[in-house]
Amino acid sequence: MTAADPLQPDLARDLIDRATKAATHRAARVRNHLDAVLLGQGRHSDHADTKVLRRILAEHGWPGHRLVGPDAARAAWSIALHSDDAPDFQRAATILLERAVQAGDARIDHWAHLHDRALITNGHLQEYGTQLLLNPDGITLCPLRAPESLDERRATVGLPPITVALETVRLRYTVGHLSEDAPTVVLAGAA
Repeated sequence: MTAADPLQPDLARDLIDRATKAATHRAARVRNHLDAVLLGQGRHSDHADTKVLRRILAEHGWPGHRLVGPDAARAAWSIALHSDDAPDFQRAATILLERAVQAGDARIDHWAHLHDRALITNGHLQEYGTQLLLNPDGITLCPLRAPESLDERRATVGLPPITVALETVRLRYTVGHLSEDAPTVVLAGAA
C-alpha cells in the first residue's frame, strides 16, 4: 500500500459507484428524460445512498482523503449534498465535513457547497452562492445573505467570483436543452 492508497478501498468503490449512478440519474432528470417510475426509483436510490452514508459517518466520521481517497471523498460529498430529504443528516454531515477540512482531510469548497445546501434545505439564506435554481427560464441563485460581500466570502473558500461561476453553469446547462415542462431543479453548481 502506498501513501496515496485509501485505507478503505472497498468503501471507496461503493461510494464512487453510488455517486456515479445518482449523477447519471440527476442528469436525466434535469433534461426531463424520466418517467414517474424512474423518478421514484431515483428517490429510492437517493434514500438508500443517504442511509449508507449515514452509517459510514457513524462508523468512521467524514470519509476523507485518507480513508477513501479524493474521488470517493468527492462521492461522499455528492451523496450528502443531494440528501435534501434528510435535512438533519445534511446538517450533521456539514459539521463532520468541516472537521475533516480543518484536519486537512477534505476540500473546503466541498464544505462551502454542503453548508449552503444545508442552509437552503432548512429555509435559510445561503452564504457562498453555490446553490442555483435551474428552470426553463434560466438559472438563478437561491436566496443569498449579504450579496454585496459574496465574492469576498467565496474567495475565503477557494471559489471564483460569482460571475465566473454563473457563466460556467450557464454553459453547462444551456436553457435550450431544457423542455418547457422540465422541472425546476436545485443545482449545486456555482463552483
